[in-house]
Amino acid sequence: MSRVLTALQPSGVLHIGNYLGAIQPFVELQTGNENFLFIVDYHAITVPQKPEELRRNILFAAATYLAAGVDPEKTVLFQQSAVAEHTELAWILNCVAHMGELERMIQYKEKARGKGESVTVGLFDYPVLMAADILLYDTDIVPVGEDQKQHVELARDLAQRFNKRFGEVFVMPKPQIRKQGARIMALDDPSAKMSKSAASEKSYLSLMDDAQTVEKKIRSAVTDATGLANLQTLCTLLTGKTVKQIETMYQGKNEPFKQDLAAAVTALLTPLQQKVNAYLQDEAALKRTLDAGAERARTIAAKKMERVRKAIGVQL
Repeated sequence: MSRVLTALQPSGVLHIGNYLGAIQPFVELQTGNENFLFIVDYHAITVPQKPEELRRNILFAAATYLAAGVDPEKTVLFQQSAVAEHTELAWILNCVAHMGELERMIQYKEKARGKGESVTVGLFDYPVLMAADILLYDTDIVPVGEDQKQHVELARDLAQRFNKRFGEVFVMPKPQIRKQGARIMALDDPSAKMSKSAASEKSYLSLMDDAQTVEKKIRSAVTDATGLANLQTLCTLLTGKTVKQIETMYQGKNEPFKQDLAAAVTALLTPLQQKVNAYLQDEAALKRTLDAGAERARTIAAKKMERVRKAIGVQL
């Protein structure tokens, strides 16, 4: 049995790329594995957040996971900040990590571009916290998008360096990247990944978009060679048809293709939205679910941190 771990930042805009690239694959892995899924609220604050909005987004993320099929009986579902060992281990790993390897992180370079000296230490250092998230639970498999593979590789490097210095403490995690759909691109710019932080709402399909909005966004999507390939990938993931079948069915018929794709997206989103809204009607129940998951996570994290403290010599 493998231990599987994944996480997403709490955002009011979870998009279809998040669902197909991370949430759905995780749900599929629930059977036959030991699973951890958590809401990385401390990662979220690497950029400014309004406290009340962040609170709502945490509950929305929990509701979305449950609506998508995450089973709290099979999965330890919790809030990152509720387990203090995450940040404790991150500090220890900071003392093992090298500045150079953090400076080479592609996502840091992209997010820091143009910000000058206003870039926060948290934005620079969050790959170390992500490494702590992974290593704390002796994770075997980390389902991630292609853009996060570098961060899992950093976790492996830090684990190896720590183990070499202090003995075999950490398991070496492996990234698991979906062969198709790991990187859904922006609708209006297929050279860029679909992103929650995009300047234009036309860039992504929110999990909470209604049928009219979905149709409008897909109708305006770029259909050059790269853009069309992106839409075909999306259609493949939603319908089970191969790209070749889609090409044959819709050769020279972009508008009918877009209409059918919009219908397939809406067929996925409508029941999901109904479930999300139902969960959000009972915030107390959502909190109880997260608290129960955090209690289970703390039990495991505490044992790992006791071992880490002994290894580095701070536990007397």
